Amino acid sequence: MATQVRFDRFYTYADLQETLAAWVTEFPGLCEVESIGKSYEGREIPLVTVTNLATGAAKEKPAVFVHAQIHAMEFTGTTAALTLLDRLLHAYGDDERVTHALDTRAFYVVPRVNPDGAEAGLSDGRFRRSSVRPYPREEPEDGLHREDIDGDGRVLQMRVRDPNGPWKAHTDDAKLLVARRPDDVEGEFFRVFPEGTIRNWDGVTVKVAPPFEGLDLNRNWPAEWAPEDEQLGAGPYPGSEPETRALIQAIVDRPNITNYIGYHTFSGVHLRPYSGRPDDDFPTSDLRAFTLMGEEATRLTGYPAISIFHDFKYEPKKVIKGGDVDWVYDFLGVYAWVTEFWSPQRAAGIEDYHFIDWIRDHDPEDDLKLLRLADELGEGYVDWYPFEHPQLGPVELGGWDLVYFWFNAPFSRLEQEVAPHADFALFLALASPRLEVRSFESTAVGEGVHRLSLVLENSGWLPTHVTQKALDRKAVRPIEVELELPEGTRIVTGKEREEAGQLEGRVEHRSVLWWNVDHSTNDLVKIEWVVEAAAGSRVGVTARHTRAGTAGAEIFL
Repeated sequence: MATQVRFDRFYTYADLQETLAAWVTEFPGLCEVESIGKSYEGREIPLVTVTNLATGAAKEKPAVFVHAQIHAMEFTGTTAALTLLDRLLHAYGDDERVTHALDTRAFYVVPRVNPDGAEAGLSDGRFRRSSVRPYPREEPEDGLHREDIDGDGRVLQMRVRDPNGPWKAHTDDAKLLVARRPDDVEGEFFRVFPEGTIRNWDGVTVKVAPPFEGLDLNRNWPAEWAPEDEQLGAGPYPGSEPETRALIQAIVDRPNITNYIGYHTFSGVHLRPYSGRPDDDFPTSDLRAFTLMGEEATRLTGYPAISIFHDFKYEPKKVIKGGDVDWVYDFLGVYAWVTEFWSPQRAAGIEDYHFIDWIRDHDPEDDLKLLRLADELGEGYVDWYPFEHPQLGPVELGGWDLVYFWFNAPFSRLEQEVAPHADFALFLALASPRLEVRSFESTAVGEGVHRLSLVLENSGWLPTHVTQKALDRKAVRPIEVELELPEGTRIVTGKEREEAGQLEGRVEHRSVLWWNVDHSTNDLVKIEWVVEAAAGSRVGVTARHTRAGTAGAEIFL
């Protein structure tokens, strides 16, 4: 029986490697695995290539690039990447769309960019943003550091009774804490801290220390990179970290990539560029294509599609710098998305909320809805229980399980949450450009003289250059056409190697009524040669485009 993804746990590094190795064995000709580099602690970072090798190598086909879990605790992303691979491999030959996609396109999938952070988080439950490398300090600062102090494998919260505490029990459910009102003067109040111990405590004040592992690998990319004083976790320079550097190199080494997705958590949303610039900075055609892709992403997955700059800034006056999608789109001219899996709020029936502002401030009734969801699922919220803290004395541990309810979909919801997203990746693959030979013909125009006529077409939805940004950046070359001629053949007109420009796709053809639509056959190009050659000679032609693939044909004169 073929290996399939499990949804009752998150994969360790050993689980991941074993699964990928099994698929290579079970699906020869469809699946290959290679390492794109090593992590900070020396673990290999695997990249999986899925395509039908019988119809051509991956590099000769348009491709979608997917990566997951660049952030340590976002295990759902790895499960989603494995679910995509599972779908492609098991459905090939039975599902018409999957079969066509793998016959004509390729998928590159990095299921876990950050194996060190994931392995550490699975081991001790302590939250880390990304890499385990100490940064920007070599020694931890004084203050409270998150850790599992009671050894139950979870890092929860600690509440301490304090007459000046900012929290109180909800009147409808005492285990839920809500913000104390300005006029609350009577009752029992609490302070809330992350579960952990305090380094060099003065016996009175508690400062929550910044994380010892302060890197954010998704702020370490070249686009709009900024140093630590402007962007926390950015690293000493763009691409300084081995995981980010390996991913950047893997992308650059695969110029056939037409679409890109990074799998993250949480919020239940698809994010598009820019992070630090408004939509007015887009070429009009690119913004239109992004919008159409986003509409399809919403239809397939239920997740809205929004702009990072306009709708997903962590602070209203501060933009995100050094992220992957800005570099992939703005430098390479490839459509780039982030999928943030899982919205606890939406699962609890909370609607029409702002993705970021809600976290800062919301109606306490929303917390009750979330608590009811956790009770229904039997996971996500831990009733407070007493614990003797080595420094603070009597405390209570409990509250939200941030890693396994907020940052990741609970296991009971995991499969239904990630499964539809394989369809979005499949859509992006099938939307890519595809170079094809429509016809290759020979006409005799004299004794031993032949006119060769080649017609190429782009049968894809996107143009061969994919984005206008790619043309603006000169990031993509035109179609290159090469004749294969037998010895003794002479080209009378034309050249052995020709450039055929770019071909448009169908993306702009949505309304026959709109007067600004160009209805020209700009998805086709015709190239002709006149050659002198003996009768019966074989002539071949190969057309190549880095993003639209390779196509060929032959005739006998």
